[in-house]
Amino acid sequence: MSKFPIALQLYSVRDDMEKDFEGTLKKVADLGYDGVEFAGLFGREPAEVRRLCEELGLTPVSTHVPYQELIVDPAETVRYYKQLGVDYIVIPYLTEDLRPGQPGFDGVITGAAVIGAECAAENLVLLYHNHDFEFVKIDGQYALDVLYGSIPADLLQTEIDTCWANVGGVDPSGYIVKYSGRSPVIHLKDFVMPGKKPARMYALIGIDDTNDQSSGEAAFEFRPIGYGVQDIEAIIEASRKAGARWLIVEQDMPSMGRTPMECAAMSIDFLKKVNL
Repeated sequence: MSKFPIALQLYSVRDDMEKDFEGTLKKVADLGYDGVEFAGLFGREPAEVRRLCEELGLTPVSTHVPYQELIVDPAETVRYYKQLGVDYIVIPYLTEDLRPGQPGFDGVITGAAVIGAECAAENLVLLYHNHDFEFVKIDGQYALDVLYGSIPADLLQTEIDTCWANVGGVDPSGYIVKYSGRSPVIHLKDFVMPGKKPARMYALIGIDDTNDQSSGEAAFEFRPIGYGVQDIEAIIEASRKAGARWLIVEQDMPSMGRTPMECAAMSIDFLKKVNL
């Protein structure tokens, strides 16, 4: 039984990337990560970034591209990001007007199918990366299940974020297995939440929800992998059962008094011990 390759979602070290793009990628490689997932190119051209990854021995697994960017010109945008050498393009987040329960959500379903078809035409796969807001119910089904039930698997597959699935009220391992054969990339994310979910949840990931009013809770905290409440070994086993190809570490904000890169090091060091 082979070990999973492990990538880092570079949003985890976004400030480092902005200050020193090349140096940060080298540090990620030196930590022992096998690949990376992009969240912006910081002014670099994709072909240039692909060459740099090749030099460093990093696989460019996937890239997060905002839905609004993809939908303007799906064909051209997909071709642009294909130059990175990635296998996957990921819809990472929905603004409030596009979420389940809002009129724009039906348009997202239609639009994701169009984007997925353009990805398939370029031999790429479109993934959807969830948060917790997709675990509201529409006619008795989770909105995330409605999305996947509305678009065939050859046009849209999953990038299950295990933290947000847990926060949304489902067992991450069980949800991964539910989408066996459709879960090529899994987001490993650990956290602690001793109290109730904070009101301004997305401020914690650097996104300002203007309608989200803070009530002062500060109990929720992202953690390096293995330092929170997630059953990481069970998630890895579920990922194996589901046929996943990559595990991707993401930590939206650093914690425990460590820098983002130190957190990334703690995560990969833990995974080297349990990724059997």
